[in-house]
Amino acid sequence: MDLFTRSIEIIKQNQMPNGAYIASPNFPTYHYSWFRDGSYIAHAMDRAGEHDSARRFFDWTVWAIGQRTESTERAIAAGMSGREPEHSDLLDTRYTVDGKPGEMEWFNNQLDGFGTLLWAMGRHCALTGEARPEWMSVIDLLARYLSALWPFPCSDCWEEFPDKIHIASLAAIFGGLNSAAELLGRTNYSREADRVRAFVRANGVHNGALVKFVGTDWVDASLVHVATPYRLLEVTDPIMVATIDRLESELMIHGGGIHRYVLDNYYGGGEWILLTAYLAWYHVESGNQERAEELLRWIEAAADDDGELPEQVEANLIFPDMLPVWLEKWGPPARPLVWSHAAYVTLVDVLSHPMN
Repeated sequence: MDLFTRSIEIIKQNQMPNGAYIASPNFPTYHYSWFRDGSYIAHAMDRAGEHDSARRFFDWTVWAIGQRTESTERAIAAGMSGREPEHSDLLDTRYTVDGKPGEMEWFNNQLDGFGTLLWAMGRHCALTGEARPEWMSVIDLLARYLSALWPFPCSDCWEEFPDKIHIASLAAIFGGLNSAAELLGRTNYSREADRVRAFVRANGVHNGALVKFVGTDWVDASLVHVATPYRLLEVTDPIMVATIDRLESELMIHGGGIHRYVLDNYYGGGEWILLTAYLAWYHVESGNQERAEELLRWIEAAADDDGELPEQVEANLIFPDMLPVWLEKWGPPARPLVWSHAAYVTLVDVLSHPMN
């Protein structure tokens, strides 16, 4: 089975007519469209030449965010005055496909998804050579939102630790602000991105490597995004190299895929497909194609007979006793996870076109 072709098929099957991507079709908790997941999925589709699919997702996000302009402006005003916004004024991180916030209680204050969205929109415009004038007001709104709120704590990309300032989240914000600066011709956003980078260098490094959040010495596999793709640090920066060394020594316990972080107990804390793919992307950019291809083979081996990739592989759990707890709470884990397939598509394209 051609897993690349199958992955494109799965992504298309899980894109709604209005453009929203469902995170997973068989896992009720993921019957939503996240800006974070969707933006990485759209970027994968752009890399695969499926530009119409990506464009329809971005059109949907512009529509969904555009419905919340008034409350977003209140959040921006609060942040600019040094106050944390009212929770009801914050943009939600996930929506039903008809643009409504989910009814289940959720840690919705997550800034990284909006940075990822701006970055992916910028890559779409660069790859297609088209400007989308109807997107620009929402791009400006999101850039102002990130500029106002990035100094405040929020949940991380795993929707945890809402009282912390997360380095991977700041990297996504950095990438998004620079993208907005380029799309809008607004240098104030690139200057704000520079302030984010200065904050990370001053507060996000411990013993020469990046940390999961300010005030800890943990690492998190999402830190790969600080370099790849957001370029808050270059792939060759000594801090980034030291960070990757820590990730691989501490979170690749069995030499296969990579875990999220050392205390991860979600479904027992397995090895994540998408994070392994993004680590491999970093290795392509750092010139270690052989290592990237090794990780690619591990991902391909995780596909089932239907060519579906899971969220995480359960062979080497950090906390195996927690697997039945999550099974009882939410049922069998997500398979297929559309984001896993998108990360695989991205990796295959990166290996084929390492300079893109």
